[in-house]
Amino acid sequence: MIAAISPLPRTATPGPGRIQIPNPNRQSTCFCNLGFQLRKPKLKWLSYERVQEMQMTWVRSMSGGCFKSTEPPPKPGIKVEEDSGGQDVFDADAMDSKVSPDHLVIMVNGLIGSAADWRFAAEQFVKKLPDKVIVHRSECNYSKLTFDGVDMMGERLAQEVLAVVKRWPEVKKISFVAHSLGGLVARYAIGRLYEHSSKFGRSGPYTNSLKEEHTNSFVPYLEKPCEYRIAGLEPVNFITFATPHLGSRGHKQLPLLCGLPFLEKRAPQTAHLVAGRSGKHLFLTDSDEGKPPLLLRMVDDGDDLKFISALRAFKRRVAYANANYDHMVGWRTSSIRRQKELPKSNLLVIDEKYPHVVYVERETTSKTPNNPSIAGAQTSDVEEVMIQGLTQVPWERVDVSFQKSKQRYVAHNTIQVKSYWLNSDGTDVVFHMIDNFLL
Repeated sequence: MIAAISPLPRTATPGPGRIQIPNPNRQSTCFCNLGFQLRKPKLKWLSYERVQEMQMTWVRSMSGGCFKSTEPPPKPGIKVEEDSGGQDVFDADAMDSKVSPDHLVIMVNGLIGSAADWRFAAEQFVKKLPDKVIVHRSECNYSKLTFDGVDMMGERLAQEVLAVVKRWPEVKKISFVAHSLGGLVARYAIGRLYEHSSKFGRSGPYTNSLKEEHTNSFVPYLEKPCEYRIAGLEPVNFITFATPHLGSRGHKQLPLLCGLPFLEKRAPQTAHLVAGRSGKHLFLTDSDEGKPPLLLRMVDDGDDLKFISALRAFKRRVAYANANYDHMVGWRTSSIRRQKELPKSNLLVIDEKYPHVVYVERETTSKTPNNPSIAGAQTSDVEEVMIQGLTQVPWERVDVSFQKSKQRYVAHNTIQVKSYWLNSDGTDVVFHMIDNFLL
């Protein structure tokens, strides 16, 4: 209770347990004794990891924000475990069996996305391959964090993958499935996670300056000789959906601009205003410390990041691409082809099982023998340099068309079934990926 209210001189200061109350009728100030001691709050500095965890928790708890995912419960038998770094999806019965799944599938979202974007595909993976895979839907790069740039997002994804592998010590294989910008982020992350030695473990894993605390979980797998590892695991599939591998700069690489020269010329100058550093990377306008654009550097091995060696380590590399109606990513950049290499309309076929998969090109490498060189590359030949660099390793191309679908105008999201009620026509594309998935 209030013990006393008394006027004090203007220069007085409140004592312990008092709060200042302004008096509108007088120039003097009153204080109320509330009968308890006031303590000065102690400031606590939070670690970067703790801040990230708090941010992700906040996003999940939003009740009506733009990036909130109100997901229904998972299908019967499918279990979803959440942590600060994403969501693990697996079959509950398979985990209780004697032989648990040993293949980890990392799913990565695109620009302004979240772990919820891959919900449908993750559940289908576990439903079709319950005793084979554990699916992790990444969430270290969600909503506005996707504006931070491919490199920063790639570093975050690499650390998240290490944490997931540590949490599932029984897994032996790893695959990546990524959508849109997430494909570039995954390419950066595997360059960081790549390991190579004549016999894995002899020279010590993680020569790329990754945290030593994660290496203990990989000890059971050091006995088998293996030259190539990603995060200590055997790399198998690297799959991208509508990923701008060649960036968004160039004629019709961003179809939203309708191929108009004055818009395509203006876009690189303003992309950073819309998508931050990621916009600079997509339009190759970044020049950190005088270096060539990041996407140009990512088509070959660097001193500490082995981008192409990491891609080569996978048994399969697959690029799913929208042949039309994708307003965000052009056909050439998502399928890593030159204009003249795109399939002609008379070659497109209709598969009754996968009606929206219109063309499948088996593994091919670059037909140009010249080695890529980014030194002094001009704007006109940057795309050619990237194509030569990326096709040093074989790629499968799967071309998709939603031309006859009512959902064709959202083809960029339909190809991954981002939301089932809005993008359900892409289910056959997801099934095509799973049916051809190498275990």
